[in-house]
This record gives sequence, C-alpha cells and structure tokens, in this order.
Amino acid sequence: MLPQTQLDLWTGTDALLFDLDGVLTPTAIVHELAWRRLFDAYLAAAGRGPAYEDADYFDHIDGKPRFDGVRDFLASRGIVLPEGPLDDDPSHETVQGLGNRKNALFNAIIENDGVAPYEGSVRLVEAARERGLQLAVVSSSRNAPAVLRAAGLDGAFPIVVDGSLAAREGLPGKPDPATFIHAAELLGVPRSACVVVEDAVSGVQAGAAGGFRAVVGVDRGAGPDQLLAAGATLVVADLAELL
Repeated sequence: MLPQTQLDLWTGTDALLFDLDGVLTPTAIVHELAWRRLFDAYLAAAGRGPAYEDADYFDHIDGKPRFDGVRDFLASRGIVLPEGPLDDDPSHETVQGLGNRKNALFNAIIENDGVAPYEGSVRLVEAARERGLQLAVVSSSRNAPAVLRAAGLDGAFPIVVDGSLAAREGLPGKPDPATFIHAAELLGVPRSACVVVEDAVSGVQAGAAGGFRAVVGVDRGAGPDQLLAAGATLVVADLAELL
C-alpha cells in the first residue's frame, strides 16, 4: 500500500499515541464472540427469535456504546427491557444488566484465552521504546487495561486513556480529539511532537482535528481512501511498514 505522504517517524516525534483495538490488538473478534454468546443464551432462554446472526453485529452493535448495542439489538427482535441502573447486576434482564453481562463475557474470554497482539505493532512499539519515545494508549473501551494485560503490553504504556478515565474526566469520545489531547498532556509532550496511530475513521478524524504532528492510519478494513479522506497523513497495512 503506497502512502500519499511519507513520514519520517523518528525525526521530530517525541511520543506515539496508539488506539488499541485494530491497531495493537485484534480484539474486535473477541467483542463479536462475547456478543454472540450473550444473545445466543438470552434468546434461547427467552424463547425469542430469530437467532443471532453474524450480520447482527454490524447492523445493530458495531461502533456503538455497549448499552446502545444491547438496546438496538433487542429492538431488532421487538424486545423492550427496562433500563436498570448503570451498575445493574449482570444476571438481571435489563439493558444495563445485559450490557454488563456482555462485559463479563468479554473479560472472561481474554483472561482465559489471552489476546495475541499484531506482530508488526509489537515491533514498532519495541523500536519506539528503544529510541526513547513516550507511549500512550487512547481507547474508548473501558476494557483497555485488561486487554493490554492479556496481550502482554501493559508494561509498555505508562499512560492509558480509556473509556472509564474519559467518563471520569468528562472527555467527549472520538471523533472529538479530547482523549488524544489529554494523553499528550499526561505525557507532557506538545501535540506538535505527537503522532497518532489509528485504524478507525472516527479516530483518524480525532487525530486530524487535534493539531498533532501526524496521523498514521492503519488499514484493517476501513480502506485507505476513507482513512486519507478522514485526515490521515499516510496509511499502512501493518505498522512494521514504518520501521
């Protein structure tokens, strides 16, 4: 894949700000499996149908906050449940309860099976550390610390701005650049010396809007044209291409 603009990653860069899912780890697969297990069991117990299909993930769940995904999937089956409190017990048949049950399923999968990070991403992280660059993870997922531990990457990232921290700090999510800006501030590195690394269109848009030195788009399926149109400085298929 040929980038439209070359980037000397090592000159003028003091920090790399990585998205997690799709950039460092292929955890979208784990999310899909957790959703399937949740709704297979729920629909069977409720005696409702039609059965969960692969297309349901993309049609009703993908890219949405967890509880919105629960609500929209149930609506596709004509099911309306009480909302329940945010910290509702996962055993309860409420929107919040099912959302928390999905989260428990996700964490159980990664704890039992682990998560294999992308090899090219690990190589880039190791090279960046050797050169003394500062590193942060910026993810909308509240499971980011657990995923990093499961992938064996937690020691590489002293700063993790995840969904829980963003909620506590009142930071809007991507495509707003607030979470990336916050990570740069925590590292103590000016945005002009930070490079954002993202695979999602909304994440690239956030990086482009934040005044960072550059935005590297990683094409895991969004398409290079879409990532470049969103503001990527260049697009690669694998982060090892930057070495």
